[in-house]
Amino acid sequence: MISKSLFMSAALALTCSLGFSQDKKQQDIKSIKSMCGCYEVKFNFTETFSYPKDTLTYKPSETKHESALEWVELLEDTPNKIVMQHLLIVSDDMIIKHWRQDWLYENTDLYSFDKGNSWKYKKLDKKAVKGQWTQKVYQVDDSPRYEGSSTWVHVDGKDYWANVADAPLPRREQTKRNDYNVLKRRNIHEITATGWNHEQDNDKLVRDDAGKDVLLAQEKGFDVYTKVPDVKCIAAQKWWKENNVLWKNVRDKWQTLFDRHQDLNLEAKVERKALYSLLFDLKPDTAKAETDKIIDKFVK
Repeated sequence: MISKSLFMSAALALTCSLGFSQDKKQQDIKSIKSMCGCYEVKFNFTETFSYPKDTLTYKPSETKHESALEWVELLEDTPNKIVMQHLLIVSDDMIIKHWRQDWLYENTDLYSFDKGNSWKYKKLDKKAVKGQWTQKVYQVDDSPRYEGSSTWVHVDGKDYWANVADAPLPRREQTKRNDYNVLKRRNIHEITATGWNHEQDNDKLVRDDAGKDVLLAQEKGFDVYTKVPDVKCIAAQKWWKENNVLWKNVRDKWQTLFDRHQDLNLEAKVERKALYSLLFDLKPDTAKAETDKIIDKFVK
């Protein structure tokens, strides 16, 4: 029979464990939400190594250094889901809807990029994702891009999340490269005293129909987000207020497709137009039925 003291010790240990888990989760949430706001961003990419069979004709990607002003809008904020929309500010009159990142706590539903315009649905084990956050990254038209589940780390004054996930070619290379078809992304999101960094060590892969990968090249990415006063991003905040209903309708439509928990295969273009082009042309008051109809055309 269990003694009273042993029972009390076990109960105390469980209470402490639950308390630590909740404190850790609150740290995670604080880190994720700290990525919201107005940022001056420096995007840096360079190809580091190449492994083609024909090294004489191979042309590596040019080193890229670009800067931008970006607003990160908090769309959803619940205990187990945080949604953030990135908006690029070209000028006060030109705002570009950029990528979106969703963070889900102990998520078990994952869409893993395969190749082409296909994503494989995976059901993750609950034990495997305990205490983890899935980052789901979406393209400018809110179609999927890449997803991965990992643990936020808060040790030795460092505050970061690291994960490896397959992804389509980045937009900066989609019209320039056709010699590889998968980008294996090693992503690190690190919170800093001045904002946050998105560090990448990526593999450029050639994947065949059997799923076999051949490494073509590797690249380094280092995007630095430096926090600036929110007032510098007023134009993006205003634009989002005018357009958020349209894009909520788009997100809701995609969610119904994700909720099927089936592999997802998309058309690259319909009637020679990309999905983002059709959606970007819509007026803010476009009916949901219309956006649903457009997206349905791209789902095989």
